[in-house]
Amino acid sequence: MDTKKEQVNILVVDDSDLICHTLKTFFSNYNIEIVFSHDGLDGIQKAAMTKPALIFLDLLMPNFDGIKMLQVIKVLDGLKNIPVIVISGNTNRSNVVTAIETGADRIISKPLQKEIILKNVAEILGEEFLENLKKTNVFSSTEIKDIKKEMCGYFLSTFPQKKKIILQALDDSDYDTIKTLMHEIRGIGGTIGYPNLSLLGGIIEDQLGGKYLNWEKLRVMCDQVFAAVNEIEKSYKELEI
Repeated sequence: MDTKKEQVNILVVDDSDLICHTLKTFFSNYNIEIVFSHDGLDGIQKAAMTKPALIFLDLLMPNFDGIKMLQVIKVLDGLKNIPVIVISGNTNRSNVVTAIETGADRIISKPLQKEIILKNVAEILGEEFLENLKKTNVFSSTEIKDIKKEMCGYFLSTFPQKKKIILQALDDSDYDTIKTLMHEIRGIGGTIGYPNLSLLGGIIEDQLGGKYLNWEKLRVMCDQVFAAVNEIEKSYKELEI
């Protein structure tokens, strides 16, 4: 079987590098090309160029969010029939209703789980879709652990820059930047095997959804996130020994 002829595209529109990396890993034993975009407007352009079989779409992104992207692609003849799976760390009733009414086929909450992702893809595109694209090599349990470890290492390598941005945003009382980064952290924690990090990120994101902001309390909560990441880093270094 010539697998190269069967390779198809899946578009991932999410401003989190780790979520994009995670989804690429989930599909790494299939002949599927993962195309990435970090913004809804660029996502529309990538969808038009690559004609993906499926789109994974985050709702909360800067500049041009997931709902706006959905609204646009669902009225374009060349794109409106492409199924869309929304992935979000904030799946409250309002978000779910809005996404479904706008044209999403599924809503999946973060942290992402491989079995749930593949199950939803199979339900939307058919069981034969993944079967026909499956590579002969399947990951062993050891390889899966190595992949998870790799994702954790990737997160830890990128976090110092994120921490600087969060600290600057606290100094500037920059609501949007902190909310965006905590939304990303909320989705990352469970994916790399640390649900407590997701919990902390989610609490802060929800706190920022309120009308009253206690910035001193917010700074303490961000310090808790930094402490949690430090613990993750210690655990990761022990695995390296």
